[in-house]
Amino acid sequence: MKDLKEKVAASELLTRQAVDALRRYHEARDLLAPSEEVERLRLEAESLFDAVQEYQFRVLGGPGHNLH
Repeated sequence: MKDLKEKVAASELLTRQAVDALRRYHEARDLLAPSEEVERLRLEAESLFDAVQEYQFRVLGGPGHNLH
């Protein structure tokens, strides 16, 4: 990616996905969905937010974590 604007746009898409996943988790929890489904949705949201953070660190020149 060449400029900050492109990096931010890509980050916004990933952030939107993470927020949507968090919303699905809260909806399932509030509707008393099966605990396995609620936990799966929680883990999905958590993973996406971790990905957002890692992406932002990497593209903005911060210390990224090892990917292994």
